Amino acid sequence: MQKIIIHGGKTISGEVTIGGAKNSTVAIIPAAILSDSKVVLDSVPRIRDVYNLMDILSDMNVTSEFHEDILTIDPTKMEFGPLPHDKVTSLRASYYFMGALLGRFNKAVVGLPGGDDIGPRPIDQHIKGFEALGATVENKNGNIVIEAKDGLHGAKIFLDMVSVGATINIILAAVRAKGTTVIENAAKEPEIIDLATFLNNMGAQIRGAGTETIRILGVDSLKSHNSHTIIPDRIEAGTYLSMAAAVGEGVLIKNTISEHLDAYIAKLEEMGVQLDIREDCIYVNPVKSLKAVKVKTMPYPGFATDLQQPITPLLLKADGQGIIADTIYPKRIRHIPQLVKMGADISNENDLIIVGESKQLQGATVSADEIRAGACLLIAGLMANGTTVIEDAENIMRGYDRVIWKMRNLGADVTLVDED
Repeated sequence: MQKIIIHGGKTISGEVTIGGAKNSTVAIIPAAILSDSKVVLDSVPRIRDVYNLMDILSDMNVTSEFHEDILTIDPTKMEFGPLPHDKVTSLRASYYFMGALLGRFNKAVVGLPGGDDIGPRPIDQHIKGFEALGATVENKNGNIVIEAKDGLHGAKIFLDMVSVGATINIILAAVRAKGTTVIENAAKEPEIIDLATFLNNMGAQIRGAGTETIRILGVDSLKSHNSHTIIPDRIEAGTYLSMAAAVGEGVLIKNTISEHLDAYIAKLEEMGVQLDIREDCIYVNPVKSLKAVKVKTMPYPGFATDLQQPITPLLLKADGQGIIADTIYPKRIRHIPQLVKMGADISNENDLIIVGESKQLQGATVSADEIRAGACLLIAGLMANGTTVIEDAENIMRGYDRVIWKMRNLGADVTLVDED
């Protein structure tokens, strides 16, 4: 168990460098097992999910080494086997091994995925895609058993709803299938483009990533020739943008792709945050006042569901009443009772988050029940008077690269404590 202790009421300043995108990394690591040669990734974030995925790889006789931000994966002696249920349930991204194993071995046995509890996240669209490619899918004793006895073949697949996970899993399965696969109503996230770039550089033939129609011509083999650099994490960048606007006296956020944050930046500027957007960095000016806005999460390029919690502390500081409608995960509200403990005027009504003016929070003992809720509490703790103790902090460490070190470099009084 880990907890974070924050002594709030102080400002931050300086600069912070954003790490590689978590949501790219957790897809590209499973994708690496499709390679017939060693894979080298750089700008890999130092987060708990990476180490969890490395543990899963080791159970398949795939060796990996992680030094600074470079991860080397060698799948050349990989052995097929069911993935351990206890490790698979530690993070939801483990379900990408379904598509990757299916693509490599024409079969997969994977425990039901775990991860954050943010409401229902069914995998029916993943299964629909696998079946269209020629696989059978069964649930046996809590394991998903997928097999294509006659091999995988290309197919036309229309996703009933835009799904990042299903889009990625179908790509992973189809990239070595016979013939052409077309995914319609595909997700458009930058992380999907990053995955496609990684695979194409190994010899895959994927076209249309970043649009609603992706075409994949299957190939016989994939080989890595050069290292792949993970794109910057737009969710981490958005979190520090909110933190800088909440308690900053001038913060430079480096290694950013502002185009990936267009919807989020638009809301910050609507609230009154003055940003100096440069080629690969964003400077957040000190904020004098904020006005409340309405936020509606949407599939990319809309406002990201992963950023509705990090923007919430800013709405608490704003004049007027803010409203958040999360159309992706309407039950993503586990931060609300924790903020109430800190004196926030915030509630959930009919799947809308209502945020009232709460300009003076008080330190309290709260719980980071999932990654982005924890990020929200980090910012709230900096804003609050007194001491805030965030329990279950390991959830934050799953998704934020060296967050304590980065916050301390900005001048925050924050400490990570390990306890049995």
